[in-house]
Amino acid sequence: MYKILANDGIDKGAESKLIELGYDVDTNHYDGEELSKKVKEIDCIIIRSATKIRKPLIDEAIKGGRLKLIIRAGVGIDNIDHEYSNEQGIVVRNTPKSSSDAVAELAIGHMFALARHIYISNVTMRNGQWNKKAYSGIELAGKTLGLVGFGRIAQSVAKKAIGLGMNIIYTDLFGESNFMPKCKFVSKNDLLKQSDFISLHIPFAKELGPYLGKEEFDLMKDGMYIIQTSRGGVVNENELLKALDSGKVKKAALDVFEDEPTKNELIYTHESISLTPHIGASTKEAQARIGLETIEVILEYLS
Repeated sequence: MYKILANDGIDKGAESKLIELGYDVDTNHYDGEELSKKVKEIDCIIIRSATKIRKPLIDEAIKGGRLKLIIRAGVGIDNIDHEYSNEQGIVVRNTPKSSSDAVAELAIGHMFALARHIYISNVTMRNGQWNKKAYSGIELAGKTLGLVGFGRIAQSVAKKAIGLGMNIIYTDLFGESNFMPKCKFVSKNDLLKQSDFISLHIPFAKELGPYLGKEEFDLMKDGMYIIQTSRGGVVNENELLKALDSGKVKKAALDVFEDEPTKNELIYTHESISLTPHIGASTKEAQARIGLETIEVILEYLS
């Protein structure tokens, strides 16, 4: 019997289906030495963003001689040393199709929250304040949305934003895409200069550092908006704070952070930042789809 560890949990329906198919499923969470011991005893590990699988943990798994498959239940695999794992014969897979709409909806939700002061008025009204005059907002229709990266999530954001009457430009490492002719491919610098809103949808490349830093903020329009639902580290948080305080960036929305949970008090107390605790894929529908796609991967490699 194949043993599967869902170290960051798994959709209940998917868990039941795997058990029905004859797999031994452990949904407990392990850290440190406990996890190092556990990876020697399992054939597959399923993780989300909470668990990091680095070279030392992979080396421990190799000692056990059982681990064959690592599944990232989500899109990004930057919390796994995937190249090293594949070199050692341990396959790394993700579930890229399942959470795109969920993350895209959160990005759009944050855009509304910033444009109409929803995130902050909800707080101030609970404190007995009636700041009607202070909360004059803007409409999304007619504004230019710049998408950094143009994969599944960004394309889902684009479709929704087009429906709201926004103009879409994008930049992508792989160049121009033919999928959505209504969206215009531009250079990074042109995107920074032209966008009223910038929404980020790229992985964090440690060797390159933040995608948005001081030079990038300097190129942006005064009073623009940042939406960050990709990966912590893609935006330099200290430079973002400076841009907010100077007015270069009017408001920002963050679902991901350099450290999680974030300990940066300047970030989580700033009145111009809308915050959510890395919940991009946290919908019932997305988790159910991730569960089903995870089962497909397991059946492909451990059937």
